[in-house]
Amino acid sequence: MTTYLERSGLRVATELCALVDSEILPGTGVSADHFWQHYAEILADLGPINRALLEKRDDIQAKIDAWHEERRVKEIDPAAYRAFLEEIGYLLHAPADIRVDTQNVDPEIAELAGPQLVVPVSNARFAINAANARWGSLYDAFYGTDALPGSTTGSGYDAERGHTVVRRVCEFLDEALPLHGGTHAEVAAIALDGTHLRITLANGKDTSLVDVEAFAGHRRDGDRTAYLFRHNGLHIEILLDPNHPVGRSSPAGIADVVVEAALTTIQDCEDSVAAVDAEDKVLVYRNWLGLMQGTLAETFEKGGRPVTRTLSPDRIYIGRDGKELTLPGRSLMLVRNVGHLMTTDAILTPEGGETPEGIMDAMITSLAAMHDLKKTSGVRNSRKGSIYIVKPKMHGPEEVAFANTLFDRVEDALGLPRHTIKIGVMDEERRTSVNLLAAIAAVRHRLVFINTGFLDRTGDEIHTSMLAGPVVPKNDIKDAAWLSAYENNNVDAGLAADLPGHGQIGKGMWAKPDAMADMLAAKIAHPKSGASTAWVPSPTAAALHATHYHQVQVRARQEELRSRQFASLDAILTPPLLGGRNLSSDQIQRELDNNAQSMLGYVVRWIDQGIGCSKVPDIDNIALMEDRATLRISSQHIANWLHHGLITETQVRESFQRMAVVVDRQNATDPAYRPMAPNFEGNIAFEAALELAIEGGRQPNGYTEPVLHRRRRQAKTAAIVQ
Repeated sequence: MTTYLERSGLRVATELCALVDSEILPGTGVSADHFWQHYAEILADLGPINRALLEKRDDIQAKIDAWHEERRVKEIDPAAYRAFLEEIGYLLHAPADIRVDTQNVDPEIAELAGPQLVVPVSNARFAINAANARWGSLYDAFYGTDALPGSTTGSGYDAERGHTVVRRVCEFLDEALPLHGGTHAEVAAIALDGTHLRITLANGKDTSLVDVEAFAGHRRDGDRTAYLFRHNGLHIEILLDPNHPVGRSSPAGIADVVVEAALTTIQDCEDSVAAVDAEDKVLVYRNWLGLMQGTLAETFEKGGRPVTRTLSPDRIYIGRDGKELTLPGRSLMLVRNVGHLMTTDAILTPEGGETPEGIMDAMITSLAAMHDLKKTSGVRNSRKGSIYIVKPKMHGPEEVAFANTLFDRVEDALGLPRHTIKIGVMDEERRTSVNLLAAIAAVRHRLVFINTGFLDRTGDEIHTSMLAGPVVPKNDIKDAAWLSAYENNNVDAGLAADLPGHGQIGKGMWAKPDAMADMLAAKIAHPKSGASTAWVPSPTAAALHATHYHQVQVRARQEELRSRQFASLDAILTPPLLGGRNLSSDQIQRELDNNAQSMLGYVVRWIDQGIGCSKVPDIDNIALMEDRATLRISSQHIANWLHHGLITETQVRESFQRMAVVVDRQNATDPAYRPMAPNFEGNIAFEAALELAIEGGRQPNGYTEPVLHRRRRQAKTAAIVQ
């Protein structure tokens, strides 16, 4: 049972109060009395506005539902639909000539283009690995994945596989760092000649880089020498080590090629975590604090021995001019707070009401980040003195403006200069994407990124258009007119508002963490689309995706795209309906089973083990990254087909029971897993997944958090009782 301490009239969970008072506040210059008094004032002033915004969501959705219910047509008249959305305040007129002017933005966001990792900050080991993924070995990334055909053989180093990897990396170097009259596969020696690099080919001839300015510096450690290069703003390191097994087999002694990979990392407090109470939030905040202090460490067993993981130091080279050159050793870290919807009993008002979790996140994650702002050396995050908060699941410009007001109040409470807190706006809800320029205008002084979240955007699309008609199967939604228009619109709006130079234009996650060959083939579309960053699921994926930013000069591509016509608003507003298309009973059952299986595979770990993001085998045993956004799609899809009579509730229950057996089998080797079958009644995880499907149409904007949080707390209580 949660116990509380009183602070400025608030009731604060004991463990959270101890964390803030004893661990986060010391060293910030902010006293406990000052912090909690300002928290109480912000809560009193902004809490009612937060509630009113959520009520407006419900009111708008009710009007949209009624409009569709009155018409019941297979095709929507775009002009009539647009006029209706304008009438109810859903669709606003775009402001003219908006210019983002955010200041003090680190170059990783303002100037460079490269991969972005998203990681649950609740897992210290994952959080550290992600922060350290600023640099990644291309040799390792190709050797250990399907990015190249074939696989390793035997338990030791597979020389044949190694040679294949070296050839592929040489091809990459030929593209990024071409040589005069030769290839990197022909290099026999690399040596420093004054301030220039002398490269000798196998035929004995010396050559040089086509772009001699690409050579940036070097560093030495005994027999190891690293040569540093720069291309498209990103660094590449060629490591020479004649004593390394790979280096011994290379004529030039090349042991590895390391690329600057994850320029930025989102440390996530939201979709990829399962934080449902004060105990969970303390873990989230403590890890974020450790990252901002530079002290976070994690010890674990590897190969039967303890290994301690810490944050990597900066990398020091001798530049071409002979002076010391220091490069960041870690990703620039952003923190994703929760949205406006959820409340938490970790802090209660004087009347006993719960605090909006987004207000709590903003205050405490910003307070923790002050430790980084006060540093002048060591393991630093922002060298520009900024705090980067990603804000998800906002519906329209009014909610974005509310986040701006919240950040103003937090800055005032903590004594921070105005716009110290930067905002990343997730363009993942329909009312935001159709009003994106107005949303940008609301935060133009602190905006540092707009990022498409096609998964949540799909879930919101289905829920918003729930009564318009049955939607197409999930895989077909990827080909719907609204999706490509939505993705293009995000770039168009960012360019129109002059976001490049101040912030990122981003794209969504690659959901198949084991399919790196497919990722290499597909994800180059993101920089080609004009996006300066795109999400990846692992440090390995970051290293591989980094090669795309050497193939595409994103700033030049953005200039090319400035002249194109803005994406069609009518296309964005066109829901992916079946229309007159008929599906067979087998197709319908297959789609239902696929949705049920993915929901159960994710929810059972969320509820029973508190795992917020999982690599879940699908119905064909293909591992897919699942989080609350993918769960939202599946639950809304089932709810839509239920509402329109393509499936029945009895059919849904039967499918979930059959798929529970499949999920149990897929998790049979997990010692922490608790089977759902055959005792479904009373199994909290099974009941949660089924509730999300059957009650999905009645969840606020189709979100899964209310059900998941309630059921996870129920499971935690049951575990204590047992």
